[in-house]
This record gives sequence, C-alpha cells and structure tokens, in this order.
Amino acid sequence: MRTEESIGGVPVTEEQLTSWSDEAEAGYDAQELKMRGEGRPGRGAEPSQVVAIRLTAAELTALDARAAREGTSRSEVIRQALDVDHGAG
Repeated sequence: MRTEESIGGVPVTEEQLTSWSDEAEAGYDAQELKMRGEGRPGRGAEPSQVVAIRLTAAELTALDARAAREGTSRSEVIRQALDVDHGAG
C-alpha cells in the first residue's frame, strides 16, 4: 500500500514526480542552481556543524516554551544559551 506524498501539505502528483525525474535525468546547470540562493544562509565564515543532543521531556518542554515565548526556534534558543561570541558560555 502506497501512502500519498506531500510537500507542505500539498499532495504531489505522479505528473510532478515524472517531471522532476525527467529534469534530474537531463542534468542540472550548477551555476543556475547557485544563483537561486535557496537554502539556509551561512552562519559565519566556516561551515556550520549539525549536532544532535538528548533532552528529557521536561527539558524539551522548557526549550519549546522559551522558543515560543521569544518567537524563535529551538536552535536559536540553544545558540543564545551558549552565546560564544559574548563570552557567556
């Protein structure tokens, strides 16, 4: 049984999948892709590293509450807590 795929809650059709597959098989222009500017912006001169951490349910609840209160993301709350640039860490 196949489940329906979606992007942002919008179902992806077989026609879209076929079109994307054909486009990929034809190849992409690397310079055009670089000019699109999509993706997350850099955070500094060096590439950022993804780090996984384990949190208890209480810690995660507190993290989410603070992020919601400050209108920001979990990651930003953690970066603020470290505050490496300002010597608080």
